[in-house]
Amino acid sequence: MAVSTKIIVNKEELEELIAELRAKTPEEVKRYQKIISNKEAILADAQAKADQIIAQAQVQTNELVSEHQIMQQAYAQANEVVMIATKQAQEILDNATNEANSLRVSAMGYDSLISSLQGFLDVVTKNRAQLFPQTEAAEEAAASAGQAAESAEEPQITNISASDEDAQEE
Repeated sequence: MAVSTKIIVNKEELEELIAELRAKTPEEVKRYQKIISNKEAILADAQAKADQIIAQAQVQTNELVSEHQIMQQAYAQANEVVMIATKQAQEILDNATNEANSLRVSAMGYDSLISSLQGFLDVVTKNRAQLFPQTEAAEEAAASAGQAAESAEEPQITNISASDEDAQEE
């Protein structure tokens, strides 16, 4: 018994899945673009927070100028705050950039998935044409005779067999 590598699938289901994927992909891409555009807002917010922290440190420094020891502590604290703010701003920027890059890669993955699914649909269509050439010829004749509307209402049932012999027995 020869084993076949061909699989028969319901063409309508596969087309529905491809259509659904195509419908969802633009929404996902738009959502990712919106996140990427929010990168500027995140960076602006981080810069504003850093400026606010620096301004607070400067105010504290000016208040403590009167005594030398306190002044040295204030400078040390201000520098620490500036370093922390700079580090936090850099972390926010790095995270936003990594997320944007990840989203871009994911969006590109959708394109390749659609291409792969289209390739699978093409293979399935060819295989069905090879397995059931008389059925497709009859369907084409019915469509040209105006009977396509009647046949579209009835679901098409297709058996999936593990071998060519099983397909020939049916």
